[in-house]
Amino acid sequence: MPEIFFGIVLGFLAYLVVKIILTGIYTVDQNERAVITTFGRAERIGGTTLQDPISEGLTDEEKQRYAYPQLRIIGAGGPYFKLPWQRVYKITVATQTLNIAFDPESPSANRNNQVLEAVTKDQLNTGLMGQLRYTVSERNLYATLFAVKNPIAHVMGYFVSILRERIANFDAPAGPVLTDSVVPGGSSVEPTTVQGISINDLRKNLRALNEQMDTECATSAARYGIRLDAALITSIDPPEQVESALAAINTAHNEVSSDISVAQASADQRIVQSKRAVEIETLKAQAEVEPLNWLAAQLGELRKNGPSALPLYLRNIRLALYAKASHIILEMKK
Repeated sequence: MPEIFFGIVLGFLAYLVVKIILTGIYTVDQNERAVITTFGRAERIGGTTLQDPISEGLTDEEKQRYAYPQLRIIGAGGPYFKLPWQRVYKITVATQTLNIAFDPESPSANRNNQVLEAVTKDQLNTGLMGQLRYTVSERNLYATLFAVKNPIAHVMGYFVSILRERIANFDAPAGPVLTDSVVPGGSSVEPTTVQGISINDLRKNLRALNEQMDTECATSAARYGIRLDAALITSIDPPEQVESALAAINTAHNEVSSDISVAQASADQRIVQSKRAVEIETLKAQAEVEPLNWLAAQLGELRKNGPSALPLYLRNIRLALYAKASHIILEMKK
């Protein structure tokens, strides 16, 4: 009986040793980070995310809700060892890409997660297509692993709500684009799509819209532990019954803008030609006046040499003219 009991105890101890060794050793991949919990509590290093720069964009009210403890993070490598009452949570920190219409809780939403719908300022229901790049923030792993049940669902809901609000209130930069005219001080209007139609404004300013989204979503890392690296909205499509009307309006506007540009260029060319003609005539007049000015200057210098210098100069000039003339008519004194 003692031998059986001893064998059971020995077998149990051997099982514990093997279990501890086999399950206590783990590694962390290069694109992963790990956090260890002891009896369900994650190992912490002190402080909260409020002391981290990722929380700078939060309001005072939000800072009270999104104050998460800083955890001890285990980097890539290994092997590492943990005790049986400890648990390892691994999460990838590689950059990932999602469709902006992706709904993790409903595969059939947003036209099977392909097109996101939003209403514009002039009450048009548009379809948005694009991509969203995100990365798990190592500086706020507590929110991703423990504070938020489904971080991707929260982040996508947060992103979509901001995007729809931006679409509904988007204002294009004021004024058409002006380009320099060939005439100094002039200007010409560059042909663009019609101002004042929200679809056209959005399509022309996709870059500005993407930049606004990046700015608005800068606090996602502090909220949910997921950093939105970039939002790339590639197309904004209106309803089919509106698309043809918009195309016709844009075509007509572009034709008018093209005619205006041609007329402006023709006017500029004529003004330049007139300006050059004036410059040519001015140069001709200067060429005719210059010898007279030179002659006047010479006569002034001769006069300084005495009263007899000018008659002598005139006599020499007259003799040169007599030599060239074939006939001479003299006035006879009566």
